[in-house]
Amino acid sequence: MSDDRHSRFPDAHSDRDRAEHVELTPQSASRAYSLAFADEEFLCREELRPVRLQLELLKAQLMLDEQGIDSTIVMFGGARIPSPANKESARTQTLADLSHFYDEARDFARMMTESSMKTGGRKNVIVTGGGPGVMEAGNRGALDAGGKSVGLSIVLPHEQAPNGYVTPELSFNFHYFAIRKMHFLMRAAAITVFPGGFGTLDELFESLTLIQTGRMERVPFILFGRAFWEKIINWDALADAGTISEQDLELFKFVETAEEAAEIIHNWSPEPARDSLPGRER
Repeated sequence: MSDDRHSRFPDAHSDRDRAEHVELTPQSASRAYSLAFADEEFLCREELRPVRLQLELLKAQLMLDEQGIDSTIVMFGGARIPSPANKESARTQTLADLSHFYDEARDFARMMTESSMKTGGRKNVIVTGGGPGVMEAGNRGALDAGGKSVGLSIVLPHEQAPNGYVTPELSFNFHYFAIRKMHFLMRAAAITVFPGGFGTLDELFESLTLIQTGRMERVPFILFGRAFWEKIINWDALADAGTISEQDLELFKFVETAEEAAEIIHNWSPEPARDSLPGRER
């Protein structure tokens, strides 16, 4: 590893290697002697949470920068939605009926990646949660186009390895949900949401709230499957109740196909973040 830090001091790798090869004595074998940054037990202490939060933010940030990724297309969606070829394994008939969204997600990711590759793979790179279902379809579609894609995994009790279509150099794993969510949105040029469960709903509403409140610039916000979303969420009732404004219903659009979503993104005119909240008097 070349040292391009423009520093006259030893780099951390070198000192870690030297420390590991000193003579073994009661003193050098003590945990107290371990270099702080090489001491996993120390880094996992409760008091080090702020440091771990920073590390999780920085690791993905720096590696995405190194890969030259300027912007992303976010794909949220259910881990349980099977591919049409495997829909017989679905737990319910409704879930089996949603399997066509696997193919739509795959086609959408392929189309976006084909466009991304014209920028050298720097802009509008597909990012998913790295898991199965819609996430797998997104990463798979990017690979179909010969491009790269990002997977942002999270450690869960039942979690399996990332799907095999994520670009290995862009396959990240997180301990903190909050930092993972930041990385989903920090470079987002568009947000797409496919049918899903609690996790998908959490991602949908948190992202939508950031745009609604002006904490995030407006980007294309696309929901695949109007029938699904209107069945599980009574959007008009929220507006009728006054808990959101009529203008808030304009923050997202429904589509059924990959082509519709791609057209919205390609024809999008950038809009600034809101500077006020419609329907809410201060």
